[in-house]
Amino acid sequence: MAGLRQTPLTCSGHTRPVVDLSFSDNTPFGYFLISACKDGKPMLRQGDTGDWIGTFEGHKGAVWGATLNKDATRAATGAADFTAKVWDAEKGEELQSFSHKHIVKSVDFSADSKTLLTGSNEKILRIFDLQKPDAEPKQFVGHTSNIKAVHFNKECNQVWSASDDKTIRVWDVNTCKEIHCIETLSAPGSLELTNDGSIFTATYGNFTVFYNAENFEKIKEIKAPAPVNTASLHPSKNFFVCGGEDFKMYKFDYYTGEEMESFKGHFGPVHCVRFSPDGELYASGSEDGTLRLWQTTVGTTYGLWKCVAPDIDSTDTNSTPTALMSGTGASVEAVKVES
Repeated sequence: MAGLRQTPLTCSGHTRPVVDLSFSDNTPFGYFLISACKDGKPMLRQGDTGDWIGTFEGHKGAVWGATLNKDATRAATGAADFTAKVWDAEKGEELQSFSHKHIVKSVDFSADSKTLLTGSNEKILRIFDLQKPDAEPKQFVGHTSNIKAVHFNKECNQVWSASDDKTIRVWDVNTCKEIHCIETLSAPGSLELTNDGSIFTATYGNFTVFYNAENFEKIKEIKAPAPVNTASLHPSKNFFVCGGEDFKMYKFDYYTGEEMESFKGHFGPVHCVRFSPDGELYASGSEDGTLRLWQTTVGTTYGLWKCVAPDIDSTDTNSTPTALMSGTGASVEAVKVES
């Protein structure tokens, strides 16, 4: 809506940098958001409001990766205590813990929630069978430096990984063999798969790059004004958001590559960003220790945001609609009208 300036909802609670986040799908109870933080305390929140639900207690080091399964019944985390843990997301109880030999940086559930994918500073990917937790995991070996992000494809017959060795690799789940390797100019920072499973989004340097998930070909790459650590493609695929070292959130047109908007709300580099499953908002996590929720379309009534029209009987001819926010649990800031 013209005249309104984006000011995000700030979700406090963490005490150190927020380095990863993930949304569930829509459920009968709404959708949910989990965040990973170097304070070692991953948190679960209501996705559309940011209201705190609970904290998963049990890690003994910084938590680097966190994810929810589709229906938000299970959570998984990876941490500097050399473990990946699976949690009952409804009760907050630890269900399983899988030991590694180095820091676990990234975790992902398969679509059926029966297996867990991990990537670690051992330079190895592993898939654990959650129905047979004592069985030896599948291992995928080939990276030559720390693994930063891992992700199943939609069919869960392949996994993608991004590493500090300046490669993005694709692996066959059945054979545990590498089937494709993409070299990047600098270390890739993040991986995301669209809900329909067609496009992988990655970042490196100043670029956000999009790959066809079927044939691994690069679709396009778009340059930002500053180094980006993370990006998320809107469910419509019409635009994407990214953030990085200059503290800003950028929105780009996916088709033209033109910058649509940029917003500054964080007070440190942005480490992670994801769109909600309905695309109405996106969440970002930063070195400043906060999660922030941003409206995809400023001025719409959604979650804690309420668009208030000017009084039609007012004599003020310059009245402009304003967007207000109200609620509990999160630190709320008003969306302000630009002068």
